[in-house]
This record gives sequence, structure tokens and C-alpha cells, in this order.
Amino acid sequence: MYSKIVILNFPSEVAQKALVCQLTKKYDLMFNILRADISNKREGFMVLEISSPAKADFKKGVEFLKTHGVSISHPEHQIFKDEEICTHCGACTAVCPTEALYIQRPEMEVIFDKKKCSVCELCILTCPTRAMGLFSKTGEEVS
Repeated sequence: MYSKIVILNFPSEVAQKALVCQLTKKYDLMFNILRADISNKREGFMVLEISSPAKADFKKGVEFLKTHGVSISHPEHQIFKDEEICTHCGACTAVCPTEALYIQRPEMEVIFDKKKCSVCELCILTCPTRAMGLFSKTGEEVS
């Protein structure tokens, strides 16, 4: 299964159209809305995790969105977990919307799956030891 997190920016003239729903109907893509701010007749955005059995179908779906005026980008930052600071308390797992952070049993260790991370930053705010942080794609820490 191919999966990727994308940021969709909708111009006001297409914000009211059900373009994202067409991804499922026309291209057999699954999507999970991670964040959204969109309403009728004004610019908006959505952060989606789009999954597909084949990468080619994903690309066709993205091209469909682009032909309708939707611009597509990818998160510019990534979350990291400092294993030396983490106490494995599990606070971050309670707020993670994509289950990128979860508790591995029976060890009771907090595991971080970067591929599932939507970069929502909720874990950073929640972590009592500040083991979760934010880096730019170039590897520089973001304050």
C-alpha cells in the first residue's frame, strides 16, 4: 500500500466542489482528513493522508486535483523523537491523530512511525519531557 501526506490548497472557485470525494470514486484512493479549513466560495486547505494500492493510481489522482486548480504541497518539517529523553509515559500517544505514536506491548515502549506522522505538532505540545521536536527537511531544529 502506497501512502503519502499532502497539503491541498483550494482556490475559492473550486472550494465548494467535491473533488476529494472523486479520488475514491474515480481513482480507488482512500483518504484520511488530518486537518482542514475550507468552506464554500473562499480559499481553503486540507491536509490529507492519501493511500493507494498502486503508486500510479496515486499520481493519477493528484493530477486530477491539479487539473481542477488545486495546488499540492508536502509538509516542510518533520517530527523527531529523542530516545534518550523519552520516558515512555505515553502522553503523546493519546493525542496523535494518525497513530504514528503508539505503545508497543508488552515492552510498554512508545514507538514513533515517521511514515504515519502528519506533522500536526500535538505531540510536541503534550510531551512533558520535550522528547518530541520539530526539524526542517534539511535537518535543522525549528524553534
